Amino acid sequence: MASFDFNYGPRLHCGAGACERLPTLTGEGAVLLITDAGVRKLGLCDMALQAFEAAGRQVVVFDAVEADPSADTVNAATKVGRDARVGAVVGLGGGSPMDVAKLAAYLLGSGESLDSIYGVEMAKGSRLPLALVPTTAGTGSEATPVAIVTVGGAEKKGVVAQALYGDWAVLDAELTLGLPPHVTAATGVDAMVHAIEAYTSARLKNPLSDAMAERALRLLSAHIRTAVHDGANREAREAMLLGAHLAGIAFANAPVAGVHALAYPLGGHFHVPHGLSNALMLPHVLDHNMAGALELYAELGVMIDPALAAQGRQGRARGLIEALRQTIADCGLPDRLSAVGVEAQHLDLLASEAMKQQRLLINNPVAITQADAHRLYRTAL
Repeated sequence: MASFDFNYGPRLHCGAGACERLPTLTGEGAVLLITDAGVRKLGLCDMALQAFEAAGRQVVVFDAVEADPSADTVNAATKVGRDARVGAVVGLGGGSPMDVAKLAAYLLGSGESLDSIYGVEMAKGSRLPLALVPTTAGTGSEATPVAIVTVGGAEKKGVVAQALYGDWAVLDAELTLGLPPHVTAATGVDAMVHAIEAYTSARLKNPLSDAMAERALRLLSAHIRTAVHDGANREAREAMLLGAHLAGIAFANAPVAGVHALAYPLGGHFHVPHGLSNALMLPHVLDHNMAGALELYAELGVMIDPALAAQGRQGRARGLIEALRQTIADCGLPDRLSAVGVEAQHLDLLASEAMKQQRLLINNPVAITQADAHRLYRTAL
């Protein structure tokens, strides 16, 4: 066995009403709670706010996080926390609020600037105590040391550093019961992509990340349809939230690759939700990767559809892609880029932008050139 490193990420508190423990998980002093306006309007912050109030803790709420959050938003949240002299940060919401919370906690603790920490392990300082509470079962951001921001209006940049791991991840499926079907579907497919790309990553793949990815994919594929079509089903919601978290642990150690690299320009330029961007590119990138990942795709195919075990290796691998196509269709997601406003005239731009994601492309089991990216986008039109 080749040597490897593995990080299980933050400590985990999982269960109904888990948010009530936030005051005891976040040290002392004032708290900066970072979320978005939609999550706050739905009342999903109420349990956390009431718990802090009962504990006599001051809470400053920053709820201006947008989808694909900008660097300006990160800096604005950091300023709010600095002005209030907070001693801890809570990120509550989808991937965007949690990513902003990770960065704000680091910038507040280290005193560094956001511009100085883009890239891998550029953030080497300390951060404030940090708890992360997902309200969607998808991004796995609560489990990872990764934060993605939009710079210059369209380009996605990442900060990847051990310092961004939270102290605690708090999983409370009650917070996901009100998610609309299209959000449940897109975030659920996002989590499935995390598991698939971690399992097939060309860099840092290891037995523990494989185990996490496998369990995640089995949970997610078995419950995503129920969660989409019967959103009040607590068993399905709990399985999706745990599956997304396990997939997050997997890709925090064995990083994602080509699907994400080609999805990011769709979010940056067309404001397509991240999970939907992944769903749109997933079957096409997997088809491109077949020559280099056939054996692994065959293994994944049986995880999603045990009936594929009766087929040969090629059939199992092809069955994976068809099963994913069917899952996407059953969940009501579009399967063509044209449905989100992409036209042939945009393909040069998208392919060029995808090449900026070398941090991800180096993990792909088969190389993706700019010409390949152009072809894949055209196939997905």
